Amino acid sequence: MTDHIHDTSAELLEHRRHKLDQWRAAGVNPYPHEFARTHQAGAILEGFAALEGRMVRAAGRIVSWRAHGKSTFFHILDGTAQIQCYAKADVLGDLYARLDWLDLGDFIGVEGEVFKTRTGEITINLKSFTLLSKSLRPLPEKWHGLTDTELRYRRRYLDLISNEDVRELFRKRTRIVSAVRAFLDNLGFMEVETPVLQPLYGGAAARPFITHHNALDTDLYLRIADELYLKRLIVGGFERVYEVCKDFRNEGIDRDHNPEFTMVECYAAYWDYRDVMKMLRDLYIHVTTEVNGIPEIPFDGQSIDLSQPWPEYPLLDIIRERTGVDLTNTDPVRARAEAKRIHVEIPDNASYGKVVDEIFSQRVQPDLVAPTFITDYPEEISPLAKKHRSKPGLVERFELFMCRKELGNAFTELNDPIDQRARFMAMAEAARRGEEEAHQLDEDFLLALEHGMPPTGGLGFGIDRMVMAITGAPSIREVILFPTLRPERAAEKDS
Repeated sequence: MTDHIHDTSAELLEHRRHKLDQWRAAGVNPYPHEFARTHQAGAILEGFAALEGRMVRAAGRIVSWRAHGKSTFFHILDGTAQIQCYAKADVLGDLYARLDWLDLGDFIGVEGEVFKTRTGEITINLKSFTLLSKSLRPLPEKWHGLTDTELRYRRRYLDLISNEDVRELFRKRTRIVSAVRAFLDNLGFMEVETPVLQPLYGGAAARPFITHHNALDTDLYLRIADELYLKRLIVGGFERVYEVCKDFRNEGIDRDHNPEFTMVECYAAYWDYRDVMKMLRDLYIHVTTEVNGIPEIPFDGQSIDLSQPWPEYPLLDIIRERTGVDLTNTDPVRARAEAKRIHVEIPDNASYGKVVDEIFSQRVQPDLVAPTFITDYPEEISPLAKKHRSKPGLVERFELFMCRKELGNAFTELNDPIDQRARFMAMAEAARRGEEEAHQLDEDFLLALEHGMPPTGGLGFGIDRMVMAITGAPSIREVILFPTLRPERAAEKDS
């Protein structure tokens, strides 16, 4: 093991290629097809009492190395844990010399007896070892905790090798998705799949990605939401449906947004938004308890207890309470003037609904740390939600806010096809005025509604943001294995 931190990258690469040639010259395939292991490292460490003195076969990546003449200690890391290995020249014979052909980062298979060293470390006493994959590039210097943020996201495999806490975060992400599925399945929801490529995009206010289908000679859109297809299934007779889906929105990248993200959308016939509200609270408590052991999440050095009551505020009421601005008058000119008075940045031609949204986002949302339901939104910014049964001009909609971010959006779904057509037409007019995120007119969806859809409660929430909340991750890029990044400069690619 002769890698030195002063060697250049080119020298290291050449050095490792020479070792690769040594293995091949000795008639050894440095990339064999398989290795029959009997135990993972974690099982050996946990089951030491039963395994002491027994032969085991384990495999993993070499992550540490200490040579002392005729004996060598090193650790291998597999998907469960790392374990120490002990090699002695008088036991391995001629094979011992081939330890010099190994490097940090190589994968090897080992066979030997399990014992405990004088210092108390559980160790495998090697009888033999096998090279399983020669690493031609070294691990990052100080790999025990890779800290270059850009490198961590761009070369996630190095991040996973280097940081156990990152590996654990993504294990938790998998458990979160599984817990969400189990919760919905238990409530009688059926998991379904709907198109990613759509002839029309809809279900959210967002700009789409556009692609072209050559055989059909037509443009298609990557979906921005699943809503309109899942509602078609409610029309078709499936009373509870959900989808764990990849959605795509052609928008900026920041701590809470990635152009490709994972959503869950679910719809239940005969529910309204209050039924959905109860379900979402129960869902968060269930999933958090499954993953964290208790219904608490970390945030900014504190703990948020999800079992406490979740307050609820009508949108216009909390804006008035927190800013002193009364937006019950829907005149856009007056609304824009009020926004400018309290120094909220808005476009010069912002609609009433846009002003409401911006004032809330800039002046109210940053203070919402504990889970909070914001309800009863203006109809203008909720084209797929049913009109409020007692508040003119508003709809039955709520959003969940926690940790200063939006974590869920739900409606009593609009099932009146005449009202829905009028909303679509209003959105089409907004698009003609230059609103890029206005909803499109979808005649096929209206046709489905005209066949009758029962009263329905619907919900959409982001898995990525749920993982952020439950694990305390500060950025969406921390919880997506391969987040969208700016292209590397040519000079960086070879580094």
